[in-house]
Amino acid sequence: MGKKGGSAPSTSSIRGKPRARGKSSRGRGKYPSVAVNDGRRPDSAVDEPEDGSQDDDEDDESAEAVVHIDVPVAMWDFDHCDPRRCSGKKLSRLGLIKELKVGSRFRGIVVSPKGTQIISPADRDLILENGLAVVECSWARLDDVPFSKIASPHERLLPYLIATNPTNYGKPWRLNCVEALAAAFYITGFDSYAERLLSGFGWGGSFWKLIKLGVRVYLERYKTCQSSEEISAAQDFITAQLERDWEDSRRDKGNTLTVSLTIPKITDGGN
Repeated sequence: MGKKGGSAPSTSSIRGKPRARGKSSRGRGKYPSVAVNDGRRPDSAVDEPEDGSQDDDEDDESAEAVVHIDVPVAMWDFDHCDPRRCSGKKLSRLGLIKELKVGSRFRGIVVSPKGTQIISPADRDLILENGLAVVECSWARLDDVPFSKIASPHERLLPYLIATNPTNYGKPWRLNCVEALAAAFYITGFDSYAERLLSGFGWGGSFWKLIKLGVRVYLERYKTCQSSEEISAAQDFITAQLERDWEDSRRDKGNTLTVSLTIPKITDGGN
């Protein structure tokens, strides 16, 4: 589940607003949830062949075998998603992630909507030593997840980001499993690991393309922060600017909202 730094159909993203502030784990609230619509939306979440046959994971694996992820990557999978469209299951088929049993503990960083702290570059050493994990479940079924049985001493939220997966393309917070892992790796300085995970998906390049339109502005800004507190401040700056632009667009264009989420013309402040 793409965990969100305070947000929560597959969940693998996490909203950077801790629930302690009264924010829903669904990733909504005061921030404008304006979706990106740039005509680039991928057709399939797992690049399903037109004839319906199994995609060739082995080809994907051999093509990118040059990059080896030297830290543990894991997930708790609650089978909420269509196996053919589940990014976590595809990572498992590619041998890029280990499935954990409910009740087992993971001592590395866990991207989870139950986190109270946003992931930051300060978490790099924890990932280097113990790895990175995510909760693979549906955004619509968070209440069905026994979070008490998958507790970790290092649960983290993701800050504000835009999904590029086919199911939730352009939506704030709604990252899926592979996007959440890639974002966490990128923020903590493991860029090649992030690219390795996304390389197994035909639409994975959209993550970096959309990044060029705006998401990269967010990620690069988060990456320059030193702590969770600094990332939280940067996130507040970004979302406040988005909200101002959203209000300006509504005022100027009435009910026709064409706000671009590339807007953070990040200027001064909001470190």
